[in-house]
Amino acid sequence: MKRIQLEIKALSPLAISRQKPGGSVSECENYIPGSVIRGAVASEILKQSGQQFNNLSKNGGDFQALFLSDEPAIFQNVYPANVKAEKGRIFPQDRIKEIKLLPVTALSSKTKPGFCRKRNGKCSTEYKGAFDSLIDRFCAEYYGLPYDPNCPQDGGRVEPYSNFYSKVGGMYYNSSVSKRLLTRVGINRRRATSEEEILYSIEVINESETKNNNSLVFRSSILVPESVEELPENLHKFINDNYKNFRFGGSTSRGLGKVEIKAKLGEIIQNIPEKIELFNATFWKRWQKWSVFGNPIAELPKRTYFTLDLQSDAILTDKWQRTTVISEPMLKQFANIEDDSLKLEVAYSSYDYRSGWNAAWGLMKDVELITNKGAVYLFSTIKPEIWYNALADLELQGIGERTCEGFGQVEVCNDFHLVFREEAA
Repeated sequence: MKRIQLEIKALSPLAISRQKPGGSVSECENYIPGSVIRGAVASEILKQSGQQFNNLSKNGGDFQALFLSDEPAIFQNVYPANVKAEKGRIFPQDRIKEIKLLPVTALSSKTKPGFCRKRNGKCSTEYKGAFDSLIDRFCAEYYGLPYDPNCPQDGGRVEPYSNFYSKVGGMYYNSSVSKRLLTRVGINRRRATSEEEILYSIEVINESETKNNNSLVFRSSILVPESVEELPENLHKFINDNYKNFRFGGSTSRGLGKVEIKAKLGEIIQNIPEKIELFNATFWKRWQKWSVFGNPIAELPKRTYFTLDLQSDAILTDKWQRTTVISEPMLKQFANIEDDSLKLEVAYSSYDYRSGWNAAWGLMKDVELITNKGAVYLFSTIKPEIWYNALADLELQGIGERTCEGFGQVEVCNDFHLVFREEAA
């Protein structure tokens, strides 16, 4: 597969809405789902007759290979890339390598959550720092001790902390969006005037930062199979040739959803063995520090540990039933590996319901039970070498259902798991 990197600049407010099943309020997402990008690209391709992308013959063609084949292109979720430094400054895009999502095991101060900038060992910003609790919580269970950490800066209460982030110059920085409500009035179709007693509001993502007026930028990737000759190059050229023609979200006929896209063919770089080795070296070093509490109630087995971190919502099925936990048989099935030593040590996950609108069919999508992004699964094995290539494939292809729409993105051994309380970022 080849990776097409996308840089998306918002030129107008984005109404990326989702309505919870059974609810009457339409909420606005703080990112752009991969299904929205997929639908916008497919719609623009079909609008332009006479192009190579409009070969819809049953025997093949670019459109069929991209959207209808057994191995379609994977449109990953689009996350905000306005990474904020101190005093509201935004980092240039060429300094940002990747946008990630914090795992659910991340914690931060209840009163002043967020990453801090340390000077002389103390936070120099109003935020109290964030740290991860996965490894310490796991060690505490083997010692039979409760794990209830407090804020390392002021000793206050900590709570789960979720946000998009990027690592710049070895330090962690937030990346988020701001929203506002747009109030609209209903129009009488017959008189073409405002209709009485019809007033409604749309929640939208702001197209720019309110303080410094920087345009909001998103980043994502499209993973394109090379089963059809020059398919990635054709899609890359098509996006760049029509970089101002795409519209995302709802209310596009009212001026919302206007964007500008830059596409770039990039390399797929993976270092699964290095990440697992670093995670285990840090893991066992941390285990040794827990010896200050005496002897554990059970000795920690000498195994190789690794995590799967959901970077997007996932639709998981186990024996024809929806689930929020990736069990050992499920992971072996995803990876197509037989390993009797594989063990799920701990899982942190939650669920929600998700639906949507299929523009091609003009119908609502089925209501799906999803596993929320940020979920963490800690596995162990005594045969790590047989997992390296399989885990690399899972990072590319995702897990579960509808991965071509951005569901099921995973990362192996997220780097934030190595940030401990005394070194809060």
